Amino acid sequence: MSDKLQKLLATAGLGSRRELEKWIAGGRVSVNGAVAKLGDRAESDDRIMVDGRAIKIVTDDTPRVLMYSKPEGEICTASDPDGRPTVFDKLPRLARGRWIAIGRLDINTSGLLLFTTHGELANRLMHPSYEIKREYMVRIHGEVNEAMIARLSEGVVLEDGVAKFQTVKAQHAQSADERGGSNRWFRVILAEGKTREVRRLWESQGVEVNRLKRISYGPIELPSIVRRSEYIELDPKQVMSLFRAVDLKPPKFSEKNVYRDIRERKEKKLRARGNPYKKQST
Repeated sequence: MSDKLQKLLATAGLGSRRELEKWIAGGRVSVNGAVAKLGDRAESDDRIMVDGRAIKIVTDDTPRVLMYSKPEGEICTASDPDGRPTVFDKLPRLARGRWIAIGRLDINTSGLLLFTTHGELANRLMHPSYEIKREYMVRIHGEVNEAMIARLSEGVVLEDGVAKFQTVKAQHAQSADERGGSNRWFRVILAEGKTREVRRLWESQGVEVNRLKRISYGPIELPSIVRRSEYIELDPKQVMSLFRAVDLKPPKFSEKNVYRDIRERKEKKLRARGNPYKKQST
């Protein structure tokens, strides 16, 4: 059965559908000797080439998804010419395909990042039409009043359009210094991923964001047991929840499959080291 070429390549883990559409439009992809164009369809056993190199399409109905606890100071690119650490440095190596980051966090933001081998899943989770909720803990320096919170909830005009928080909730002070100082913690939720949106919304009100951490993405929450710079692989129920959140047919997981074996072997090793969620290199 044939599929749209960009969907076939994305499902095989070669990139997001949006990125692969650019490859096709740029003439980088051919199918059975003919340069492909947007709208072309292909099958997994067709002779597909990217930049003159043959690509073996092996579709897998048990895609992998990782949750990673990003520390401040890491950047969300595969490599950096300045040698700064990246979020990909500590991820497990794949025999084929590649890890695709679901959204980004800027260098000064910490917290939950999701990675997957399934390009179509990544594309939908990032697409604004699916309105996937992102939740953050944010520490604000400056005076915050009810009128400001109302504006942030109703909508603020930024340079790239109107943006708003779905919810803004003040949190209890986390230390004696904060109870007597000018810093306050807030929990905010938004349903899109514009660049630096949380920071820009608060800064539009004349206050400063001095700490920012993402704590959930869609149905997935970052547990406290996953320490900074550590990852854990999502279990089948969590993976299926992500597929359902973006109207994709959930994959089937057999009682015994490679995906499950990898998770079980890894957690066994981690328990032996005293932390069932501590990252291991693979």
